[in-house]
Amino acid sequence: QVQLVESGGDLVQPGGSLRLSCTASRFTLDYYAIGWFRQAPGKEREGVSCISDRGSSTYYASSVKGRFTVSRDNAKNTVYLQMNSLKPEDTAVYYCAIPRSLSSCSGSLSAAAFGFWGQGTQVTVSS
Repeated sequence: QVQLVESGGDLVQPGGSLRLSCTASRFTLDYYAIGWFRQAPGKEREGVSCISDRGSSTYYASSVKGRFTVSRDNAKNTVYLQMNSLKPEDTAVYYCAIPRSLSSCSGSLSAAAFGFWGQGTQVTVSS
């Protein structure tokens, strides 16, 4: 089955760190930009970060800039989201997705600009 698969979500204390992974099943991520989004209960899906197909361009929401880092290892067919200094307000289901523009983030973190989604992984920040 062709799909994106997120992993790495967990319960972590405020100030802690987590690294999320996004891998592809039955296709290669080499040619695609990857965006990270999150959705908390009762809230709209929010764009967090995006990385271009070669990793040369990255984008971050202001709420995570300086705390989160997106990277990719195309040899491992994996995109990562390193999350540091986590806050309770970072609690959400985190999704990775491929943009409709395929290889470029196009400077957009709008969910409407992304068309292929993973199933999500839960991140809970709580003491």
